[in-house]
Amino acid sequence: MKISVKQQDIIKFQGDTIIVNLFEGITKCGGATGAVDRMLNGVIHKLIRQKEFTGTLGDTVLIHTFGKIPADRIIVVGLGASKDFSLEKVRKAAGAAAQAAYRVKARKIGTIVHGAGIGRLDPGHACQALVEGTLLALYTFPHYKKSPNPQIQELTIVEKDKRKVGLYRTRSAQGGIIARCQNIARDFINEPANNLTPIKLYRKLKTTIQDLGVSKKITCTVLDARAMKKKRMGALLSVAQGSANSPQFIVLHYQNSKKPLFCLIGKTVTFDSGGISIKPSAGMERMKGDMSGGAAVIGATLAAALLGLKVNLMTIIPAVENMPSGEASRPGDIVRAMNGKTIEIISTDAEGRMTLADALCYAEIKKARSIVDIATLTGGCVVALGDITAAVMGNDQPFIDMLLHAAEHTGEKCWPLPLFDEYKEQINTPIADVKNSGGRKASAITAGLFLSMFVNRARWIHLDIAGKEIAEKAHFYTPIGGTGFGVRTLIELLSRST
Repeated sequence: MKISVKQQDIIKFQGDTIIVNLFEGITKCGGATGAVDRMLNGVIHKLIRQKEFTGTLGDTVLIHTFGKIPADRIIVVGLGASKDFSLEKVRKAAGAAAQAAYRVKARKIGTIVHGAGIGRLDPGHACQALVEGTLLALYTFPHYKKSPNPQIQELTIVEKDKRKVGLYRTRSAQGGIIARCQNIARDFINEPANNLTPIKLYRKLKTTIQDLGVSKKITCTVLDARAMKKKRMGALLSVAQGSANSPQFIVLHYQNSKKPLFCLIGKTVTFDSGGISIKPSAGMERMKGDMSGGAAVIGATLAAALLGLKVNLMTIIPAVENMPSGEASRPGDIVRAMNGKTIEIISTDAEGRMTLADALCYAEIKKARSIVDIATLTGGCVVALGDITAAVMGNDQPFIDMLLHAAEHTGEKCWPLPLFDEYKEQINTPIADVKNSGGRKASAITAGLFLSMFVNRARWIHLDIAGKEIAEKAHFYTPIGGTGFGVRTLIELLSRST
């Protein structure tokens, strides 16, 4: 979709659809919405008076103009109550309006920026959020359909105030990059596992880097199983050994600063059957999304390069497939991680932390000063926080606070969990340094504590996004399927770390 900014009165926009807004409880239209209402002889005001449209967040009403203004139709979108308006509500409103435009087969849309008036939001941030919400809402994954649906071709942000036009152009471009990279992450998640084995993921990533024109900014290297064995990545290799598809330890580097190394690590299990500790068959098709942490760090890294962030970034994507076979790891096996620690395997379905253990060791060897790992790690996270909120754990409170503030800005909800020493008893074992499962109680926390044993020097955050990776129903700017959860927060965290 082409996105542009134009200095113009919204009622003069030459296109098929324009989008204006209304806060909940407003009885008289003002601003751009008021101007449109006057041109349409008060039809919006009449809808308000008759309570056919109340301004509830995400509600939309379609009005035909019958030639009274150049656009064929108006979409009015509700913004909810003005007193608690936020950037996230801009995204939601923009997403709802975009979906309404898509349903009426709009092709050329003009919109005002939501919330920059009585919403009291920073105009630039509001513009960026509008673009993000629009592009994220219109995402589709049509690659396996014979007849993909036609898409909206142009979005024009219309602004009367000349002083804001330059700011809007900058911010809309940034929002477009961020949304595009989150949608790339969604593409990786939605890809079926037979077409996204570890080696196919590596090839797809290389192609994506080239297609985006950032191959000179991002270097991409890979360790195969033989190289991983030489580096003694026994934890990761124990997960991969049951699969016919070989693992790939992918490392991206983007350096636009001489600052200390910042490392992103994403759990990338391209399909998780559970191994010998096999999962129930119901819902197992969702396990193609067990590489969503890897997709998130891919999206964030691509965006960092496209945005030109001043950061020294290493991104680790430990891609494996977890399958049962005669060569698969067994419960009761003991393996050795890269840092020499021995791990007793209690469950082969607690595999993600095994891959992350060696990735964390690798990051420490490379002298990463800051590490964030993101993973669809535990069912316990879903039990505790549902499919809305990610769990946050770590070893440095100011770093955790920075991430929580970044998440608040991006609208991706996160909540901290404690890594109290008392929980470590659950992962103690008499025959190894640690076991890979502490049972059902506090399982998200014991998984975080397990990971903490492979971090010695760096400040570190663990993000458990289990349950957030795939949407089972559409919601504002999130269509059904892979969500790309975490991409925006990681980008914001990187930008605040520069």
